[in-house]
Amino acid sequence: MKKKTLIIMLVLSLAFSLASCSNSAATATDQSVITIAAAASLKNCLDDALIPMFNDIYPDILVKSTYDSSGKLQMQIQEGADIDVFISASMKEMDKLNEKGLLIDDSVVQLLENKIVLIVPENNSKEINGFEDILKAERIALGDPASVPAGQYAKEALTNLNIWDEALGKASLGTNVTQVLNWVAEGSAEAGIVYSTDAASRPGVKVVAEAAEGSVSKVIYPVGIVKTSKDKYSAKKFIEFLQSHQAKEVFRSYGFIAR
Repeated sequence: MKKKTLIIMLVLSLAFSLASCSNSAATATDQSVITIAAAASLKNCLDDALIPMFNDIYPDILVKSTYDSSGKLQMQIQEGADIDVFISASMKEMDKLNEKGLLIDDSVVQLLENKIVLIVPENNSKEINGFEDILKAERIALGDPASVPAGQYAKEALTNLNIWDEALGKASLGTNVTQVLNWVAEGSAEAGIVYSTDAASRPGVKVVAEAAEGSVSKVIYPVGIVKTSKDKYSAKKFIEFLQSHQAKEVFRSYGFIAR
C-alpha cells in the first residue's frame, strides 16, 4: 500500500510540474469535455489517480467517467450513448462494436492485462483452497456471463474443470464485478471469482487461488474511440496518456499488467 501511495504521489508531482509549464491557463468556458466508459474494475485507478493526472496535464480537457460491466457499456454505446472512449475488460465487447462500425478505425489498443482469482471471506471456514473446491461453498458469487467479462472468465475456468453446471446451481449472478466482491466480503456468498486487482482493493476478502495459465483466456483490457465522439482529438490524447510511462506505473501499482 505504501509503495502504491508513493508511486501515485511521485506521478502526481510530475503531472503538476507539467501542468504548471502550460503557456496559458484554461477557464471553464475553454474546456472540452470527454466521457470515458470503463469496466467497473478500473474505477479506483482511473478516478483516484489517472483522470486527475490527465486533467492536471491537460487543464483544457475535462474528463468525465462512467463505470459498469463491459457488456452493459457496449449496449449503451450501441444505443447511442454520449461516450467518447470505451475501455472494456475483454476483447469480446470491443470486437462486437468494431464489427458494427461503431469505433474509429485503428483506434483500438490492447492496454492492460489482469488475472482471474478465487476469493473467499477473510474468515473462510469451508477449506476452499482452489477452484476445484468451489463446490464446497453453499453460496457462490459470480458475474453474469451474459454481460460481465469476469463471469465469462469464471464460466470458462469452471467449465474446464467440468463443474460449471453444479456451480451455477449455487450461484448468485452479479451485474458487475463490484457486486460479486461485495457479496463475498459481506458473507452473503462463501466464494466468488473476480479479477486480482479488485480482490486486492477490497477489505474483507482474501485470494485463495489464481487461475492457472491455460485454464482461462488471457484477460485483456482494450481501449478505443467511439466513432460518434464529438472530440476525437481529446479522446486520442487521453488514450495516448494511458499508454505513457507515468500512467503505466500507476496501473502497475494497482496490480494491472501494463502492455
